[in-house]
Amino acid sequence: MPSQLTHYDRGGRVRMVDVSAKPDTVRKAVASVHVRMRPAARRAAKHNPKGNPLEIARIAGIAAAKRTADLIPLCHPLLLTQVDVQANFCKTGVEISASVTCKGPTGVEMEALTAAAVAALTVYDMCKAADRGIEISRLHLLEKTGGKSGRYQRGTRSPK
Repeated sequence: MPSQLTHYDRGGRVRMVDVSAKPDTVRKAVASVHVRMRPAARRAAKHNPKGNPLEIARIAGIAAAKRTADLIPLCHPLLLTQVDVQANFCKTGVEISASVTCKGPTGVEMEALTAAAVAALTVYDMCKAADRGIEISRLHLLEKTGGKSGRYQRGTRSPK
């Protein structure tokens, strides 16, 4: 981990990191999130008159990844080369994973996290009539590759 936070200058002022001297490398990040809902809501979701909530969530997540720099003030706009969002029913609700790739000077962790979060919010929106108590939890980065810091995988120690 860096000894200081990169989005602050020496005087403690917030700044956007200058990545102009960093080389372009292929960078990938994978994030996941869990949407917990009652069994009756899961059953109802499979026959939602608004449409397939998992498919709509996938498309919303892809669109969100592409708009991350518009939502997170200090994120760099990136030319994404791949975004994939998967949403699947599980015993307790819906599991969502988002994978984002680019070739550039900075990572795509925020894009993957944003894609997963917006996909989860979309599931909530599509299913809230059946269960207002839907809970979104466990949003986290699973792994990232590329760049100076190398590979990170959740549950293992970082190389630095």
